[in-house]
Amino acid sequence: MPKLTSTLLTLSALLAALAPVPVSAHGYVRKVAIDGHFYAGNSPNNETIVASPIRRIDDPSPIKGAANAAVNCGKNAAIAPVVAPANPGSMLTFDWAGGDDGNWPHNTGPMLTYMASCGNTTCDRFDSANASWFKIDEVGKKPDNHTWFQADLMQGLTHTVQLPSALSAGDYLVRHEIIALHLATSKGGAEFYASCTQLRVGGNGTASPASLPEGEVVKLPGAYKDTDPGIFDPTVFDTGANYTFPGPDVAKGLAAGASAITAPSNSTASGREPTVASVSSSASSSASSTKSTKTASSSSSSETMAHSARAQRYYPRRVSRVMRDLVDFDTDGPIIADLKW
Repeated sequence: MPKLTSTLLTLSALLAALAPVPVSAHGYVRKVAIDGHFYAGNSPNNETIVASPIRRIDDPSPIKGAANAAVNCGKNAAIAPVVAPANPGSMLTFDWAGGDDGNWPHNTGPMLTYMASCGNTTCDRFDSANASWFKIDEVGKKPDNHTWFQADLMQGLTHTVQLPSALSAGDYLVRHEIIALHLATSKGGAEFYASCTQLRVGGNGTASPASLPEGEVVKLPGAYKDTDPGIFDPTVFDTGANYTFPGPDVAKGLAAGASAITAPSNSTASGREPTVASVSSSASSSASSTKSTKTASSSSSSETMAHSARAQRYYPRRVSRVMRDLVDFDTDGPIIADLKW
């Protein structure tokens, strides 16, 4: 009987390991906002198609393997019919959902934002396999150096990134990526989720991707390996362990102006910005870091002055015009959670 019980337990464990992961454990970008105007995406599980600037994927399950072609824009991502208008300094908000259209299900790993010029064609005709990508933002751990900004998406929050303020006019793909690291203690365990949105940037910006140095422009796949630090991470669950972002450094001449965890909004009115829930790593400080020291460690230049049930109060020494527009101030200072500058 003990031998039979042991065999049954082993069989049960094997069946559990082979069972499909629930669809809620996967995800996709449900909608994108540009300066407060929201564009709905298309659920991979829904046959009804809406016109959108978000390239539709056909499968919300994770991309496995850094060399997988789907790392580019997601699984079988289809060119979208819409190219959404934007400007240098526009605020882009990414609303990630679980595969069942509930909240995003994972809490461990970075969020990275890349851009690529669509060259001499429009993005609704551009093959992303030919894209040359540059990184504008990377978000990892919070100041406690233990919890991740990604975890806030599980509460229904969103991630907002500001386009580079000097970006030259033209059509661009914006690639927002989450790398889930809950299985990354084993090589090949990292889960990649990528989404591409088509933009037409106006304005008079003078910073062109063509002027970036070779090391800041990459191909995807090609920029990552399964053995890279930050993709294979045996210490990912160790309290206080520093995290090294994969891929290139944030482009020094084309870094995002700001990056924040933001409250969701159902508004489709242009100009209404999402409310800041917490501010992540500064793009300017990310851009000044070097490859050897590019880690998501605990740091903040603000003083903690008081605490409340819903947030911590910080007093930044310098607040940009963009962040003044985003943050609600009261008589005691701004209400921002987990502020990093």
